[in-house]
Amino acid sequence: MRLPRRLLTPPPAAVRGASSGPAVSVVPACSAADRRSLERLQDFVSRASRLFVLSGAGLSTESGIPDYRSEGVGLYARTDRRPMQHAEFVRSAKSRQRYWARNFVGWPQFSSRRPNSAHEALRQWEQSGKLHWLVTQNVDALHSKAGHQRLTELHGCAHRVLCLGCGDISARTALQTRFVALNPDWRAQTGEVAPDGDVFIEDEQVLNFRVPSCENCGGVLKPEVTFFGDTVNKGTVQLVHDRLGESDAVLVVGSSLQVYSGYRFLLAAGDRKMSVAIVNIGSTRADHLAELKVSGRCGEVLSVIRPV
Repeated sequence: MRLPRRLLTPPPAAVRGASSGPAVSVVPACSAADRRSLERLQDFVSRASRLFVLSGAGLSTESGIPDYRSEGVGLYARTDRRPMQHAEFVRSAKSRQRYWARNFVGWPQFSSRRPNSAHEALRQWEQSGKLHWLVTQNVDALHSKAGHQRLTELHGCAHRVLCLGCGDISARTALQTRFVALNPDWRAQTGEVAPDGDVFIEDEQVLNFRVPSCENCGGVLKPEVTFFGDTVNKGTVQLVHDRLGESDAVLVVGSSLQVYSGYRFLLAAGDRKMSVAIVNIGSTRADHLAELKVSGRCGEVLSVIRPV
């Protein structure tokens, strides 16, 4: 059965009691944003009437979910782990077994993460009418948990599961129940959870892990996320371009924009001569397109900006 996408993500009330204290160690070191930068950002937001926001992994680090690229604390900086490649997942049953075993272990921690003050601030901007559209590169569902409605999850969402055979979409929580039923005695030591919910466990621990198939057609199940090496759905890209065309300013929060799927919209904004501001710790691929760059934690910065 194909369910409406929003029904596959927990509503705000369903996550309030979850235990998920933020892991400060995954947030890059950064000085507080200076007063002048905050004043300029406030002016930027005040001038915009239909603000387009693009968020990235740096927005979720304050919820305890690490990013990949941050200097010193990003997953690439601290480990040799790399995310699953689309082609490898599709062609190799062993790779799928390894992926799902790791994802199964990491799911309770990953799925319990809660929105932070940056997510809440952006939701308030949406409710006030300031935020026209929000596009996130994250797959953690934190914007949905915060209550966002005007939202595109550019790379999908790890809280949904897609059948590669029939196209059925189901809830990741339901798959966790099936994993438990198929693997009642399987145990593995947990490691740190990656931005997509994966954890590191030794390959030997994976050998006996059983992976269910689609209940409708027996097809291969995959998280409804865009793995590295895959492309974003053309319809989704067009929808985002359409929302960008309706906007009058662009704000990037918590993204280095190293992945082209998000960077393309900054290029389009540049072609349209749109005003661009960036809030991020560290440099980004679009710094040359921005009239304003604020270095600071997304939650600390956005929570003091008023959507007036």
